[in-house]
Amino acid sequence: MGPFAVSEPRNSSESGFESEPAPEPPGETEHDKQGLDLAKSLAGRLKAANGGIKPVKRTRRRPRVDGAQISSARPDDRDPQKLTNTLGRLMRDQGWEVDVAVHGVMARWPSIVGPEMAEHCTPESYQDTELTVRTSSTAWATQLKLLAPDLVRRLNAELGDGTVTRVNVQGPHTPSWRKGPRTVRGGRGPRDTYG
Repeated sequence: MGPFAVSEPRNSSESGFESEPAPEPPGETEHDKQGLDLAKSLAGRLKAANGGIKPVKRTRRRPRVDGAQISSARPDDRDPQKLTNTLGRLMRDQGWEVDVAVHGVMARWPSIVGPEMAEHCTPESYQDTELTVRTSSTAWATQLKLLAPDLVRRLNAELGDGTVTRVNVQGPHTPSWRKGPRTVRGGRGPRDTYG
């Protein structure tokens, strides 16, 4: 007996089946062509039962919910836009136009006030139509206070009427004489520290 041989029961009444000859091991028999014919005939019967081969049904695309259509030959909002137009629309929609214009003026500060004044005066902030400018000395602070009405006029010409109504001029940062966590109020500053 080979390794693939199945032993038959001794008595056919033991298993309840009539004994059949044991199948031969694979590879020792020739190919049965009836299996392929059997598969073809079953496939043919199934096709006939289902009404033959049906073409694939193409599904229609759903229309877009937002109502957008395919782009046409004419320009519209869905076409690529220039970056300047898109940024301009974004600034207008968000209300950033004035802030961006003011910051643009701060970047062009030397051309507006002149190179000599720009060396000693720098814009610090802009809030509620008030421009705050820091100077390098008290002398330049006094000079800028005298020129403030002319500066407001120039800034409004650049930015639009009423954008800047007041220029707040601040002198240079002074050193703090406060040392430590405790201080005395009402003192006379650094003079109180000397003998």
